Order: sequence, then C-alpha cells, then structure tokens
Amino acid sequence: MDDSNIVIIGSKGQLGKALQAKYPNARGVDADELDITDLAQMNAFDWSGVSVILNAAAYTNVDGAETPEGRVAAWAVNGAAPGNLANIALSNDITLVHISTEYVFDGTKTPHVEDEPFSPLGVYGQAKAAGDIAVSLAPKHYILRTSWVIGDGNNFVRTMLGLGKKGISPTVVGDQIGRLTFTSELVRAIDHLLTAQAAYGTYNLSNGGESASWADITREIFKLGGFTELTVTDTSTEEYFASKPEAAPRPLQSTMDLSKIEATGFTLTDWQTELKAYIENESQGEQA
Repeated sequence: MDDSNIVIIGSKGQLGKALQAKYPNARGVDADELDITDLAQMNAFDWSGVSVILNAAAYTNVDGAETPEGRVAAWAVNGAAPGNLANIALSNDITLVHISTEYVFDGTKTPHVEDEPFSPLGVYGQAKAAGDIAVSLAPKHYILRTSWVIGDGNNFVRTMLGLGKKGISPTVVGDQIGRLTFTSELVRAIDHLLTAQAAYGTYNLSNGGESASWADITREIFKLGGFTELTVTDTSTEEYFASKPEAAPRPLQSTMDLSKIEATGFTLTDWQTELKAYIENESQGEQA
C-alpha cells in the first residue's frame, strides 16, 4: 500500500509512533503542528493527495477528564475533533480511521459486540462515544474499538515491571476483566482493514486469548520478568478507589467480541504471546 498518501494524527503518541514505523512515508502531525480541535486550522491544512487519515490522537487521562479543565479538554479532543476530521474526510473523499475504546460501555455486558448501545460511565467514555458518532457520519470510516493499550510509552506493563525491579509486591484490581491490546496488533489490524478493503464500519480489536484481570496480568508480567519471589494481591475496584474520590468510574467487563474482524480474514495474536515478546524487547533495550 502506498503510504505517502496517509496522514497520521497524534504521531508522537504510543500508537502514532507505531503507525509511523509501519508507514515511514506517511505525514505525521501532532498537536504542535495541527490542532484538530480548531476547525480553521483543519480547513487550512493541505489535504490534497491524502486518501487516508489515521487518527491516533486522544485525551486519555481517564481521571483527569473528571476535573473542570480535563472535562473541557476531553470533549474537545475526543468529541469535537473527530467531528472536524469526519467533516474533512467527507469533503475530500478521504478514508478516516479512528480509535475508540470499550469505555463507551458501562461494563455490565460481556463480551461487548460492535452494536451494543452506548452507556459510558465517565466523561472520558462519554466524549469518546460522541467522537464515535461523529466519525460514523463520514462515508468512508473505520472505527477500531480497543482496550488496555500497550505500546512505546507510559503504560501498565512498564509500570508493573518498574515495581518488580524495586522489589515491590503490589495490590492490583482483580475484578476488571479484559484483554491487552498491543499497538503492534492495532497497526496490523488497521493495515489489514485498509489493504483488504474491508467493509467500512466499527470493529472491535484487542489481542486474542483468554480474558484476564489486571491482577492476573500482573502475575504474568512478574513471571515473564523473573520476579517470581514477589506476590500480587487482588483487590476490588471499589476498594482500590475508595480513597480516590476524584477517580473516574471504570467498566468491570472490558472483553470484546472479536468475531467481526476475524471474519475479514484477520488472525489475532494471543496477548500472552505478545506480552512475552514485549517484555523480552524491554529487557534487551535495557542491556543495549
């Protein structure tokens, strides 16, 4: 696929970096170069020759979105900006690829299917749901709804590895259930949908494999990281956030039905396989 006609929005984030590595000839822009919340800037940008927009930009501070300033920022980036992108895509006959989240649901159903009605618990999820609705108005769109993203940046796996190196036995939430999504899997899925020219619409996407709790994932991280002398204690979401009244509500069930994207011919990678490779890569990076 010719990647010179691709624009990557949010190119400095976890997913943006992975997309730029996959599409080295694509034009990557971040907030310092293009403010997607500013319609005037969006209209002034040179969209000539662009056939695909990959929107990897998002306000992802779930707890911060509950603050007065964060609420405004979350709605601007996650709600209004996708509408600006959808408008550009419509006006210029561009395919828009947008990343969504299982936080658009309240986590009471499992697994989540693509057409489950929106029921977000917090501001982050509410703004993301609004963004999904806006993007769906673009005739050529792919919405990839994902969960628990891990890539090159601050993330859960790196945090737990850091605790392991310090010899800390953590207490981790055991009643939030889902699957990790590595940015490598997201990139593969995006490339697959574009290359296969799959039907436009919304697709759930995480790594494959058995669902697990954050506590169980931490145990796997510690096993793979060689921190076998440490223990992981389960706690409930309610207990964990009892002393954090400013925290956003979290969905307990994050497992998504992946049969729709599999039906397009996409083969999923088990999250445990990808976690092993990720941790091996992290340790090699430290030794280099």
